[in-house]
Amino acid sequence: MDGEVFGIAAFRSRQQVLRFEGALRRAGIRAQVVATPRDVAIGCGLSVRFETADTDAVLAAYDRTRPGNLIGFYHVDRRGGGRPGLYPIDIRRG
Repeated sequence: MDGEVFGIAAFRSRQQVLRFEGALRRAGIRAQVVATPRDVAIGCGLSVRFETADTDAVLAAYDRTRPGNLIGFYHVDRRGGGRPGLYPIDIRRG
């Protein structure tokens, strides 16, 4: 199947994007700064991309660091034709 599925953390501040991306890398989680998908296009225009398999570790890193200006966490599904699917991740766990 063509396409990809991944997670993003969207922020209102570029500074927070860079800080959170650094925190994930220090925790050993593969992450990169990417353009925020249009569906979430509020805020600074940048997000932190991560693999969906790392979602629990990413949320744990968020719980430890609590960066400000978070818009939200999302899974992006770019499989198939048409517009990508965008699904919020509930950060209120347990």
